[in-house]
Amino acid sequence: MRRVTGLGVCLAVVCAVCALLAAGAAASESYEQEYNRGLQLGVRGYIYGEPLLDTERIFKTSTSVTVATEEGYAPVNQLSHFPHLVTTKESIVVAPNDDTLYAIGWLDLRHGPVVMRVPSANRFDVIELVSPWTENFANIGTEASGIYEPGNYLIVPPGADEGLQEAFGLKVIHSPYDRVWAIGRVVVEGPGDTPNALAIEEQMKVVPLEDWLKQGFNYQPPTPRRVVTEPTEAHVPGTLLHESPLRYWKALAHALKQFPPPAADKPILEELAAVHIGPGKIPTRANDGKAVLEGLSNSVSYAAEEVLLDIKESYERGFAAHDGWLVSGSAGHYGTNYVIRAEVDRLGVGALSPNVSIYPLALTDDTEAKLTGFNKRYVVRFPASDFPIPVKAFWSMTMYEASGFLVANPLERYALGNRSTLHFNPDGSLDVYVQSAEPTNEEQLENWLPAPAGEFHMVMRLYATEPQDIGPITSGAPGSWQPPKIEPCLETGFTAGGQECAD
Repeated sequence: MRRVTGLGVCLAVVCAVCALLAAGAAASESYEQEYNRGLQLGVRGYIYGEPLLDTERIFKTSTSVTVATEEGYAPVNQLSHFPHLVTTKESIVVAPNDDTLYAIGWLDLRHGPVVMRVPSANRFDVIELVSPWTENFANIGTEASGIYEPGNYLIVPPGADEGLQEAFGLKVIHSPYDRVWAIGRVVVEGPGDTPNALAIEEQMKVVPLEDWLKQGFNYQPPTPRRVVTEPTEAHVPGTLLHESPLRYWKALAHALKQFPPPAADKPILEELAAVHIGPGKIPTRANDGKAVLEGLSNSVSYAAEEVLLDIKESYERGFAAHDGWLVSGSAGHYGTNYVIRAEVDRLGVGALSPNVSIYPLALTDDTEAKLTGFNKRYVVRFPASDFPIPVKAFWSMTMYEASGFLVANPLERYALGNRSTLHFNPDGSLDVYVQSAEPTNEEQLENWLPAPAGEFHMVMRLYATEPQDIGPITSGAPGSWQPPKIEPCLETGFTAGGQECAD
């Protein structure tokens, strides 16, 4: 037998160590690859599924009361009627407008159709019907193009009376799902007009068909055994600090099974199935391995930030075409554009489709600096050529804190628009002054849109845009009407474009 020398032992040890290191490196590389696969598919799954889980959250919160309230909460198949315009008080509505009264409720069609009434009005009014996937599948009301005319309708669940257009003397609307979010809006024309708008809004009704057949619109919901008017705030599972993020995927699996995705989503569902994301599918250690699960866990928080980056990129892409505003032509009708759907869910879930309202959003001034009321003043100049703004109903510009709430101010003024008392320049142009300090000049005060001391954003609303103008505005076509530039004030007291700032 050959004796192993000291050098031989050393070489053997070195080789063994190298082999272990190589094996460890290979294992580490494999783990990283699997982790990245879970992370990337998790981000895709989050962007795809978050709007569905967000409407589930809103549904649970909204319907957690036993009697209808005046702030957007009501049991299923009932409407919550807002008796006044939304102010700084928190509302179930995301980025609420200060233009319309709301009537909000959730329809549950599992036990049969629901009858809905939308009154004919001498002003803009509409009830928007939204699916759990945030698709605005129908609108009923006045003034906007491409919507159902006011009247009485039967909202039927999927598969019921396929192709039926009328029943019980009611026009039929076929819902793609057995859950529907109904959002009614009635414009308030100005100070003192709220009672008139409320009289119209309160005519908006929803009644289960079997009750309507017995009592018509005189039906009153039965008195509950226990009166609950304070809602229980729900959240998307897996998004709180103390929770496992994997609960997110379990919740999504349940929601996808309850509200089956449209056929067009088959490609992304096949992609996500590789990590067991899908209807009734739940990622587990046994199915996917530790590395993939870690990637899926981290993707929940990572993807939430990714949506914000997507919004920023969309904003930058359309910055020049839309004079510094974000303008989407896809709100309410997303198809397979999952990124846009996630962006709208973050910015204003329940948005109307462009034929009813276009929502230009401003996050920066025309130099691409963030909007802030801290030591900053702005002039928003509408040139004379902007008028008349191409809407059949009305337009407005609303101020929001970074959180999405309206901004408290001494005038209780949250928006300006065509129903405001505005001071126009001699040449027909209009200057809106955006700042936190109240102007001392009376004419400038009329045109003041109060800003908070910190960061803010603004949303314009173009209700019932003329049909021929919708495409050019949303695409940013040359020569089309576009939102006004937001110019920061310089130390000279003027903007770079020569507009005089408010005192």
